[in-house]
Amino acid sequence: GVQVKKSAAGLGLFTVAPFKRGETIIEYVGNMLTTEQADKKAGKYLFEISSRRTIDGTPRWNTARYINHSCRGNAEPIIYKHCVYIFAKRKILPGEEIVYDYGKEFWKEYIKPKGCKCEKCTF
Repeated sequence: GVQVKKSAAGLGLFTVAPFKRGETIIEYVGNMLTTEQADKKAGKYLFEISSRRTIDGTPRWNTARYINHSCRGNAEPIIYKHCVYIFAKRKILPGEEIVYDYGKEFWKEYIKPKGCKCEKCTF
């Protein structure tokens, strides 16, 4: 299981139970948008899954939206049949924050201007 708690970057998603390497942690869910709709909406919770489809992860019921960026993440998103699953890249112990690399495009647009607050960059 997972829970939302305060983290260095605001709110974050933390483990309650351990996860094994390769295990599914959570699915990134939301309304499906066309590329045109996503371009008009903009925002940091949009997860592009193909050249024509984007998941709008803005709703608070999308608990995966609380996963923060890290330049050295312990999880990674995998797109499978228009769904996005977040997998553990390594063993994750209870109480650890779940983090993954958001990618270069997001990093340049949203993270670089404010400075990266991930563990790798702040220590």
